[in-house]
Amino acid sequence: MHSETAYGITTIPAQPTVRHGEMLPHEIPPGVQLVTLPGGMRTLAYTQPTAAPVPQPVPVAAPIPTWAKTTALLTPTIGGGIAATGIGLSYAAPGLIAMSQALWAAVALIAAGAIALPLLLATARRSGARAAPTQITQNITATGLFGRASGTINHR
Repeated sequence: MHSETAYGITTIPAQPTVRHGEMLPHEIPPGVQLVTLPGGMRTLAYTQPTAAPVPQPVPVAAPIPTWAKTTALLTPTIGGGIAATGIGLSYAAPGLIAMSQALWAAVALIAAGAIALPLLLATARRSGARAAPTQITQNITATGLFGRASGTINHR
């Protein structure tokens, strides 16, 4: 074994003897212990209690967020609304088809009017231009260079 140690090893006697200035074990307050320092001197000191193992925290379930609850409650409502819309469209399909055909007929009527109106106006202008213009005939007679003139106007 090792013959030399860095520090002297001390032992405490089983029954301490009372000397001048020493305290009996029952007189030592709680939290204070008799310790031996590395130099061999014995003294009273406050010591740290041995740390008890810290219990591991029990994992707590996280609360469900409000938006998730709202979404979960609205999902069946939205699904039911979509289903009702599908059923309503299936019942309304014949009427929708008829309305779409009526709308296409209205579009065709407007398109035909947009094409026919300028053609009709152009035709009306041309027929008025082919008629003969009104002719006016004047007969004027005069005697002498500075004589009095008289005349007649005929409209045909």
